[in-house]
Amino acid sequence: HLPRRREDAVVISGRKLARQIRQEARHEVQQWLAAGHRRPHLSVVLVGDNPASHSYVLNKTRAAADVGISSETILRPASISEEELLELIAQLNRDEAVDGLLVQLPLPGHMDERRVCNAVSPHKDVDGFHELNVGRMCLDRDAMLPATPRGVWEIIRRTGEPSLGCTGVARQGGWVALGAGSGCRVSPPGPVPSGDATVTISHRYTPKEQLKQHTIRADIVVAAAG
Repeated sequence: HLPRRREDAVVISGRKLARQIRQEARHEVQQWLAAGHRRPHLSVVLVGDNPASHSYVLNKTRAAADVGISSETILRPASISEEELLELIAQLNRDEAVDGLLVQLPLPGHMDERRVCNAVSPHKDVDGFHELNVGRMCLDRDAMLPATPRGVWEIIRRTGEPSLGCTGVARQGGWVALGAGSGCRVSPPGPVPSGDATVTISHRYTPKEQLKQHTIRADIVVAAAG
C-alpha cells in the first residue's frame, strides 16, 4: 500500500536527482578515462532554425560537458535534402571516434523522420528511436532506451515510490502518461517500474472527462506534454 493517503499528492522535482545522476555519470567517465580509454564523444545533428530544438541541443551538449563527455553540434539548413542528411548520418555511423549520435527532432516537413531515425546506427542511437531499439525494448531485451521514459523510471526508482502493489493498481490504479511526442508515446514492459504497474496512455485526443477519470484513479501521474 502507499505510505500516505491517496488524496495527498507528492510533486517530485527532478533537479536534485539530476545533480546526483550527473555526479555519478561524471565519476563513471573519470573511471573510464583512468582505465586508459578515450573520452566518449557525442555528435548531434541539428537541421533548421527551430528555437526549441536549438535550446534542447544546447542543454544536451552542456550536460555532456558537465560529466566529461565531448560533443559537437553539426548544423545544417532546413533546405538540406533527405539524401544529403542520410549521407551525413552514414559518415557519422562509420566514424569510430563517434560513440553516440542523435538527430534532433522535429525535422523539416519534406523529410521522413522514421527513415532518418532508422538511418542512425542502433549502437550509437542515444535517443533510442531506431526501430531495432524500440522493438528490443518492447520485447524486454537490452536496448537504448528513450531519455524521457528512462528518466521517469529512474526518478521513481530513486524516490522509492512503489509501483508493485499500489492501491488499486491492478484494477484501477496505475500511471497516466500525458503527451503525444515521439519521446514519450512508447510505454514498454521491462525491468523498470512500469513493468509491474498498470499503465494508461493518454494524449492530445483523449477526451477531457476521460483524462480526468484516469488521473483520479492513478497512483502516479507523469505529465510529459511539453
